Amino acid sequence: MTIHVVRRGESVFSVAADYGVDPGRLAADNTVPADGDLATGQTLVVRRPRQIHTVQEGDTLSTIAAYYGTTLRQLWRNNFPLGGGTFLTPGQELVISYDDEKLGPLVSNGYAYPFIDQRLLDAQMPYLSFLSPFTYGITENGELLPPEDDRLLSAARTHGTQPVLHLSTLTEAGSFDTQRAETVLTDSAVQDRLVADVLQTAQRMGYAGVDVDFEYLPGTLAGAYADFLARLRRLLHAQGLFLWAALAPKTSVGQRGLLYEGHDYAAVSAATDGVLLMTYEWGYTYGAPMAVAPLPNVRAVLDFAITQMPREKIFLGVPNYGYDWPLPFIQGTTRARSISNQEAIELALRYGVAIQYDETAHAPFFHYTDGSGTVHEVWFEDARSLADKFSLVAEYGFQGVGIWNLMRPFSQTWLVLDSLYRIQ
Repeated sequence: MTIHVVRRGESVFSVAADYGVDPGRLAADNTVPADGDLATGQTLVVRRPRQIHTVQEGDTLSTIAAYYGTTLRQLWRNNFPLGGGTFLTPGQELVISYDDEKLGPLVSNGYAYPFIDQRLLDAQMPYLSFLSPFTYGITENGELLPPEDDRLLSAARTHGTQPVLHLSTLTEAGSFDTQRAETVLTDSAVQDRLVADVLQTAQRMGYAGVDVDFEYLPGTLAGAYADFLARLRRLLHAQGLFLWAALAPKTSVGQRGLLYEGHDYAAVSAATDGVLLMTYEWGYTYGAPMAVAPLPNVRAVLDFAITQMPREKIFLGVPNYGYDWPLPFIQGTTRARSISNQEAIELALRYGVAIQYDETAHAPFFHYTDGSGTVHEVWFEDARSLADKFSLVAEYGFQGVGIWNLMRPFSQTWLVLDSLYRIQ
């Protein structure tokens, strides 16, 4: 894999010629629009096929995979434009393998709301070891509030991805509630009811494990939270299931703030089989313009985390989105708009501005002026920033990555991940 940064005046054809690759495949892999327009400063992921198969009459993905000794999932990953589907036409060229040097194996997990577009869901499934439908909430009495997850579970089964039951403090009103978590952690009857419901639901729905995400816990509940997780893990293990938990991005044991105090890194790790470090949202809706996950900030969290828990339990949280801030930024007033990485590129194209790259944050950004004269600042992720983050898994010896979230299309996320690792 080579990550090419587009220079002014370049086209898909000129870039493809420079690297000796097929321009049609280069455009399709990188979701280049039909008119072929490229923004100065955007990235293109260039992959060089080692072996290609030309589809013959009667071929299916399964027969092709069997002939070459590969898997259906790997064929989907090697051919992103298939969208996780099986439709083929005679004469179509499929990549059997690429000239990629892998950093090693990797476990990947992604989060999706039930209303995700079906085509987008299917396209991303082959790149995921696990899928976490977002989210199962909790009633006041400790019963589960289930999402409409049937469609997501069906897509996971079709594409060989294991589903994970995501448990959070979502209420009947659709909001997340610290009090709901406190009730579970302090009322034994409520906790008994919740645990029983989680175990029954996980078995009935075919979930491979549970991912608990209780956020904004006061420090007084840190011990009770770890005890709850340890209890749930024992019971899940008895059913052959695993337990994960999400952790706020801390950099010290005594870090102050409601987001951090209830998450004891060492205790939560000891009580679970894996943890997701939520290493994103430094740039966020109500904050000042900046990268969503600046690399120095991410590294600071990782450097602390490895002093508190085994590296092999850690999933690195990676954002799959950006933000668009209207300027000037006014604290308490300005609200950034969440956008996809693909939309960021489209904005740069629409307004004819060049994408820049912050070498400290390791993140792309640009400014544009809209039709009403308002200046905007945009930060997002591209192939460069994603490669830098994904590479941390091998550098630190982590188990894998957790992608937040799958709702916004960006093919380069998956091209880079598959180029760097053998997805388990």
